[in-house]
Amino acid sequence: MILKGKAHKYGDNVNTDEIIPARYLNTADPYELAKHCMEDIDGDFVKNVSAGDIIVAGKNFGCGSSREHAPLSIKAAGVSCIIAESFARIFFRNAINIGLPILESKEAAEKIKTGDVLEISLKEGKIKNLTGHKSYSSKPSPDFLLKIINSGGLMNYVIRNTEQTRK
Repeated sequence: MILKGKAHKYGDNVNTDEIIPARYLNTADPYELAKHCMEDIDGDFVKNVSAGDIIVAGKNFGCGSSREHAPLSIKAAGVSCIIAESFARIFFRNAINIGLPILESKEAAEKIKTGDVLEISLKEGKIKNLTGHKSYSSKPSPDFLLKIINSGGLMNYVIRNTEQTRK
């Protein structure tokens, strides 16, 4: 799976309340949540994000509460992947559960700038900065995670595999 998009850069410790403020948690509609994604940390994010874009951040992205709404709002806003130096454990799991690819790369997180165009191979763990003419590495996504991501999340993966088993 190859992803390509423009980078939106953030720092360390971006928490789930900055990703989707608690005042909007009265809905689980992903597209309603997307309208408010990142608004407390970047009021222009929703205006500037395009389908396929990539969030790049520092350490501990997604810290705070365990709300599934955070990765859901990011995915519904059109973000195709998140690259960070590290992720909060529960955010990491929630992102995989909904089929949102995430990669850890300290070097990429430090050197990529807002607006850089990136091309990512999840299978190889390769991150190319097409704007800066640099390449970075991360751990390749294991096949079982790629299957979950390609299915659109864990529930879709389980449903598809259960249906195939019954045939």
